[in-house]
Formats: sequence, structure tokens, C-alpha cells
Amino acid sequence: MSSVMFACMDADTLGGIQRVTHTVAQGLAERGHDVHVVGLHRAGNPFRYVERPGYRHHVIHRTPVGGLSPLGVRRERRRLGKLFRELEAGFAVLTSPGVVTRLGPLLPEHLLPLGQYHGSYEHARGSWHFDSVRKHYGGLEKAVFLSEDDAWLFSEHGLLPNTWAIPNPLPTWPVRTAGLTGHRVLGIGRLAGVKRFDRLVSAFAEAGRAVDGDWELHLIGEGAELERLRSHARACGVADRVVFRGTVPAAGMGREYLAGSVLGLSSEHEGLPLVLGEAASYGVPSVAFDVSGGVRSLLLDGETGLLVPPADVTAFAAALAGLMASVDERRRLGAAARAHVEVFRLERVLDRWEALFDQVTR
Repeated sequence: MSSVMFACMDADTLGGIQRVTHTVAQGLAERGHDVHVVGLHRAGNPFRYVERPGYRHHVIHRTPVGGLSPLGVRRERRRLGKLFRELEAGFAVLTSPGVVTRLGPLLPEHLLPLGQYHGSYEHARGSWHFDSVRKHYGGLEKAVFLSEDDAWLFSEHGLLPNTWAIPNPLPTWPVRTAGLTGHRVLGIGRLAGVKRFDRLVSAFAEAGRAVDGDWELHLIGEGAELERLRSHARACGVADRVVFRGTVPAAGMGREYLAGSVLGLSSEHEGLPLVLGEAASYGVPSVAFDVSGGVRSLLLDGETGLLVPPADVTAFAAALAGLMASVDERRRLGAAARAHVEVFRLERVLDRWEALFDQVTR
């Protein structure tokens, strides 16, 4: 088995990149690989993803993400050089454009570089990410994207000759599925501007006027938008039916999905949002804005859930109302959704990582 090093700007913040990194690292370690997770910086509020990690964890700087002094640069190179010398031949998985540009030039020959991009092609085109990926990922062994759509788009428009697709895994696979008879819409994620929960609240309010019943919207997560969202719910006339739940521990999320009947994903942009896959694994159908290839790989419109045009709150409300009004339709889509996301089970994603390692060293 080979060495596998995952490098993040910081590896312990509560976030999607970090969660996926620790999940895949633990899975590969359990398969016998010598796995290391490296955070270039300390997380401001570290979150523990794995209770008994089978991999080693390293933090290079005890300071949060930010600029480095010349002394800090020298310290980083010294510490990384020592770590690299300790590793057997294998792979360095660089989890973001910033990590690629920072660590790529420092890697020794015995660690083959693989560059991940956790965003979508659509999001990259609207930021500095696209130029960075186009400039720096083509020289790596592989450029790894979250969906076949994204890999193809980066290959065509970024002129990358080395694209590969591996989705993020679902960390668990539930035995029980939701009954879908309750009147609860779920919104799950950081209460941050990019998640656009204001649009979900607006759509829920509009859908509620068209559907009978005591439906509630439960928002699970914390963030800077909390008070603004409370005010928006009052303005929409649904303050008594929007429940702000705060953070729910990972061990308790299964109960939340089992109690839900529909998930709403209203984000401005997403890579491959695991919340869609997790809901589907419990048989809960979703309504989502069609913002990326990753979203489309998780949700097949009309088959496993409903996709609506980006930012179209009226269309979102209509789709939501249709599912709120029909338990039979929720069950039809939910059953198909669970079957569809079987390919995102952890063991199948680990198989794809090992296939990539074999292909690179063949």
C-alpha cells in the first residue's frame, strides 16, 4: 500500500473540504494505506471529524490562514521537507487551488501530485479559481473534479489534459428511511450569504400559501445571517413556522433526515453538496437550484427530485408546493433518490480513489 497525503489550507474547520478529507483519509487508512492529513494552518475553531483516526494529522503553522513572513515561509518549508522525507512513495492530494500553488513546487519526486477542486465549473468561471486551475493543474498527475460534467468542462475550456472525476462520499449509509408523512421542510448548512436561505424562506412562504397543513421549515446550522434570516421570516409572515435549530451534532443528523419530508437547497453556488446525497440516502427528495454539474449528478430532475433555474424563487416555490401537497410524489422521488445515490457510498468512492492511484502509477 502507498502513502497518501491530503493537504488543506486548514484541515479542521467545519466545512465541506475538511469533512470530505477526513472521511476519505479514514477510509483509505482502514484499507491499509499510510495516510497523513496536513493542515498548513491551525483552524480558528477546530472540529473533530473522526473519533479514532487511523491516519496521522499534522498542522504546520499554529496561526490561522493568512500571509506568512519570510521566517514563516522558511519554517513551513523546513517542516514540510521533514514530513516529506518521512513518507514512502505515494501521492500528495492537494485539495484547493491555493494549496496547489503553495505546495506543488515543494513536492519531492516520490510524492505524485493530484489536484482536487471542490467547487463547480460554474463557480470557478466567476472567480479567480478558473485561471488558477487552468494555469497550475495541467502540470499535475491528475486534476480531480467532483462530477463528469465538471471534469469535461474544465478539460474543454481550461485545456486540461489530465482531468478525472471522483465525487465526494456519503460518510454513512442508513438502514432506516424517512416516512415522509411529516410536514417539515429541511434547510441544512451554514447560515451564510452564499447559501441564500433567504430565498428558501421566501419560497417556503409562497408554497405555504398554496398548500394546506401545518408545514414548518427547519433551518439547521449557524452563521452570520441568523438575525437577517429571522427578520426575513417575519417580513414573509412565516416567523412562527421557520424554526432555527442551530448546529446539530453529526451523530444526531440521522434523526433530522428521518423527521423531514423535503429538503430545500437554495445556494448561490455549490460543488457537490453532500446534503443532497445524505437526504437522498434517507429517502428524502429535494428541490434545488440547478447551479452545478455536482448538483445535477446527485439530483435527476423529475426522477429523484426537482431542479429549478438558478435564483428563480417562484419556480422553487412551485416545485416545493408540489412536493408538500403529495406524499405519494415525495415517496416516488425519495425511493428513486436513495437508489440513485448508492454510487456515492463511501466504499465505492474509495474504490475510485484506488483506481486513480493504479492509473497514475501504471
